Amino acid sequence: MSNRYYPQRLATRTIFRAALAAVLGVMLAAGCSNGKAKDGAKDGAEADVSVPVEVQALRRAPMVAVYSGTAPIEAHDEAEVVAKVGGEVRQIFVEEGDNVTAGQVLARLDGDRLRLDLAQTDANLRKLERDYNRQLELSEKGLVAKGTAENAKFDLDALRAAHDSARLELSYTEIRAPIAGVVSARHIKVGNTIKPNDPTFRVTNLDPLVAYVHVPEKEFRKLAAGQTVDLVVDALGGQHFDAKISRISPTVDPQTGTFRAEVEVPDASRRLKPGMFARINIVYERREDALQIPRTAIIDADGEPTVFIVADGKAEQRQIETGLANSGWIEVVKGLTGDERVVVIGQAGLKSGTAVKVVDDENPAVATTDKAQAAAKTN
Repeated sequence: MSNRYYPQRLATRTIFRAALAAVLGVMLAAGCSNGKAKDGAKDGAEADVSVPVEVQALRRAPMVAVYSGTAPIEAHDEAEVVAKVGGEVRQIFVEEGDNVTAGQVLARLDGDRLRLDLAQTDANLRKLERDYNRQLELSEKGLVAKGTAENAKFDLDALRAAHDSARLELSYTEIRAPIAGVVSARHIKVGNTIKPNDPTFRVTNLDPLVAYVHVPEKEFRKLAAGQTVDLVVDALGGQHFDAKISRISPTVDPQTGTFRAEVEVPDASRRLKPGMFARINIVYERREDALQIPRTAIIDADGEPTVFIVADGKAEQRQIETGLANSGWIEVVKGLTGDERVVVIGQAGLKSGTAVKVVDDENPAVATTDKAQAAAKTN
């Protein structure tokens, strides 16, 4: 069939489906049952009161069970770098977007005062070491009391600690990256005078990124570390990224009734950015060859799922056992073999044994066979 007629066919099918329920209601109101007319037949003649239905073949295909949620993307590691000493910013060695390693110097402050303090402490330390050695020598000769040498030793230890502290303070004039990553923010400029604990840079580790999904506690036994995750980011045009669950929180928050699942997202291309919003689909179960039927074929009969199949022109009700569900399809675990055609429209007025007429079939091969058989009977 030419493609230009395909929209017309779709419109015809839509009109048919909308009118099908009304047709069934009129037929049932007229007292039709089991394919025979109660009041309209004359002299025992039977009228053609087959119920029009639409059927569809079953399919076998992979099926997955998915838990879906949403979460913002975050950096796994991020550090706000603050000044440990005050001073004037003399040099800046990195800019936003630069990759840095742990311990790399990002900026340098003036250290003139601290260098002078260290030099003074160093001179006092050398003098006290000389005095201590002299007191120790005199003590060994018995010329001074032993307590004098011991007091000199305590003073020497205290001054050595002060010397180490002064040297450490001087080293803090070099602002270093605490972690490896990317410089995501720079808060200072050359010439700024900053105080201790003022923010200077922010370093973000973008490999890997993570998303924290808060999952209802009823799903606790379904999720586990290592399960695959399909992550979709609308900001990137609905692009998909492969991810996995890196860890599951061992506790449930009693206030929200949820537990936290950490999803790890590797992204060597760095298209993902912290702060982007993601739709997260966690695959917790998979069937490679699942027998499936459309969700619309299932009706509830006393709390049990059932379907109607078409066999020899009549409806037959089958009780089934279902499994996984995904995208409008339901897995059939028991009750069907896979060769049946299930009723997807028109089953509301059916019962076992009702004569049916297949007016539209989602399986083209089966529909063609039905039409050929009808033509043969007419001839």
